[in-house]
Amino acid sequence: MRRALLYGGMRESQPEAEIPLQDTTAEAFTMLLKYIYTGRATLTDEKEEVLLDFLSLAHKYGFPELEDSTSEYLCTILNIQNVCMTFDVASLYSLPKLTCMCCMFMDRNAQEVLSSEGFLSLSKTALLSIVLRDSFAAPEKDIFLALLNWCKHNSKENHAEIMQAVRLPLMSLTELLNVVRPSGLLSPDAILDAIKVRSESRDMDLNYRGMLIPEENIATMKYGAQVVKGELKSALLDGDTQNYDLDHGFSRHPIDDDCRSGIEIKLGQPSIINHIRILLWDRDSRSYSYFIEVSMDELDWIRVIDHSQYLCRSWQKLYFPARVCRYIRIVGTHNTVNKIFHIVAFECMFTNKTFTLEKGLIVPMENVATIADCASVIEGVSRSRNALLNGDTKNYDWDSGYTCHQLGSGAIVVQLAQPYMIGSIRSWQSVTFERQPASFIRIVGTHNTANEVFHCVHFECPEQQSSQKEENSEELGTGDTSPASHQLDPHALQAPSGNALPASPGAPSRSPNRQHR
Repeated sequence: MRRALLYGGMRESQPEAEIPLQDTTAEAFTMLLKYIYTGRATLTDEKEEVLLDFLSLAHKYGFPELEDSTSEYLCTILNIQNVCMTFDVASLYSLPKLTCMCCMFMDRNAQEVLSSEGFLSLSKTALLSIVLRDSFAAPEKDIFLALLNWCKHNSKENHAEIMQAVRLPLMSLTELLNVVRPSGLLSPDAILDAIKVRSESRDMDLNYRGMLIPEENIATMKYGAQVVKGELKSALLDGDTQNYDLDHGFSRHPIDDDCRSGIEIKLGQPSIINHIRILLWDRDSRSYSYFIEVSMDELDWIRVIDHSQYLCRSWQKLYFPARVCRYIRIVGTHNTVNKIFHIVAFECMFTNKTFTLEKGLIVPMENVATIADCASVIEGVSRSRNALLNGDTKNYDWDSGYTCHQLGSGAIVVQLAQPYMIGSIRSWQSVTFERQPASFIRIVGTHNTANEVFHCVHFECPEQQSSQKEENSEELGTGDTSPASHQLDPHALQAPSGNALPASPGAPSRSPNRQHR
């Protein structure tokens, strides 16, 4: 190829030929030549402008490894002065990691980015991709003024298209009349429409912006969160999920009929969240019911989780469509032991994890009837309380490794930590059915060819395909397995009680009695 280039009659083969290089600098091209001949390039001593030209050359001439390495380095030196021009280049060449890092940096430093010189030099495409993001969480007035300056600096662009990115209903009446109107860039009708939307809409229906920090708990002192309502506030956000008992280590509120009491958390700033984890007090077998609401102003609340008709215990892993909020309220509606609602820990975040919701409940893909997911066996006889859920399908005999009940009386009951939409279960036999909400599953044996006891070694919910492939031919029993949501009536709200059942010679007894407080 080089021979054809230098001796093939092309312009480059002419004596003393000069080939002008467009859209680059001598410094950047010298770096590329050095890389071509030595396989090395030194990035740390170069200015950001030269590095961006170097990145452009790596992309233009097809050096993907060099492109990736330069992008990686640029991610480590982002600052207010260079992030806008870096984002422009990363967007132009479709460099996903560098683009994402620039967006995250700008989201977390939105107001400083708006006032930087680099903001005025953004291309229109890059500009709009920044300010249209829900996570670009600067005050709308500041965004409007920055776009106004950009329009003055880029007079040939379509200003009407740029101004459509401003979320006028988020601005106050004073800002609309005294800041937006004098600019002349928006029509009186656009301003009146914004006032109309603001006055007629629910506050939580407005298209708010919020901070986005993926996969990190933002209900912490680090991010300025605080508990503003509830009793024993200091325990909820301290991160301690081990040291709690009957007297300390939790926050609480009295359960009342009108649900006016609750525990309320104020986040450090409006934030985008879609995932909450709470630890309900679980030092005995009690269960709770509750709901969770979010708000921007403490006046208009949107319910994102409603478990008021289900019994829940221990860790709650909750998902919902992403919302921008500043306040989160947890309201307990029931406790199977007394009239107090207790929470040991609270976390909230935005997660990129995929999840499926149906009727507001998670449709689990993985087995949630596990000890790790805080499921428990609340009725049935076993030497080990949760032998049914420990995943061991190999090590069992007549003395251990199973859960049982007497035929004709009792059952085996599994309580999930929270309600799920369940469409299949497996207790060494696969059962599929139309999905329905369930927080309790009851297994009732109806026949055993050898004796009057029904034995079950393993249970999972939903059925896992890997388990189905490993199924052996041995049948462990026959019975009726029915998922059910526990109904809130005075009898159903009591945890099952009863005496131990004879399963085989030397049958074990039930788990120890519960504590009450």
